[in-house]
Amino acid sequence: MERRQRGVSAGLLLLLYQISQVGLQNIPCVTLGVLVLNIFLFLNPVRPLSEVCLSVNEAVHRKNWQRLLLAPFHHADDWHLYYNMISMLWKGIMLERKLKSIWFAYIIAVFSVLIGVVYMVLELLLVVILDDPSYEMNCGVGFSGVLFALKVLNNHYNPGRVSSVFGLPISSKYACWVELVAIHLISPGTSFAGHLAGILVGLMYTMGPLKKIMQACAGI
Repeated sequence: MERRQRGVSAGLLLLLYQISQVGLQNIPCVTLGVLVLNIFLFLNPVRPLSEVCLSVNEAVHRKNWQRLLLAPFHHADDWHLYYNMISMLWKGIMLERKLKSIWFAYIIAVFSVLIGVVYMVLELLLVVILDDPSYEMNCGVGFSGVLFALKVLNNHYNPGRVSSVFGLPISSKYACWVELVAIHLISPGTSFAGHLAGILVGLMYTMGPLKKIMQACAGI
């Protein structure tokens, strides 16, 4: 897996333009920090994508656990970065103002790692159910799993809204599921398991025990 484009490119320039239109002063600090980190690592990757992407084979069998930390913050190309960061921009502004910066930063940190763990569990289940060991080799990068989890949180804190999924009005309650299927059908190369992992972690927070566990760990 290698980055298809390097340096300043159309997607990156458009992303910077969109950020400038919103105004740095209007972007909460944690959201801005996530944007800056992802842009910085796109321009200055820690390692080649083949050495940071997350898979069962690399993380479990070869014990390269650092990929849990690196994979979410690296992107395959400028448009991958653009779409993820535009989504992060708007979700971050809404959620950080709602949850406050320290807790939102905590959520981003926990979700980034936990989604990777759930992703590998899903891939292992596919290996067992389909009897196909190739799923252990699926190697993913990008922030989209975290964004699906944040979408679940955003819909939870803003119930009753209608979201537009590829131009179709969908109840926010079901929007993440429709988007999960639609993205996979339109772009089969995307990580279905990675996106599903994000939704599951989001539900673990809004409907399951994850929020209480995080609060207990934080001493709240």
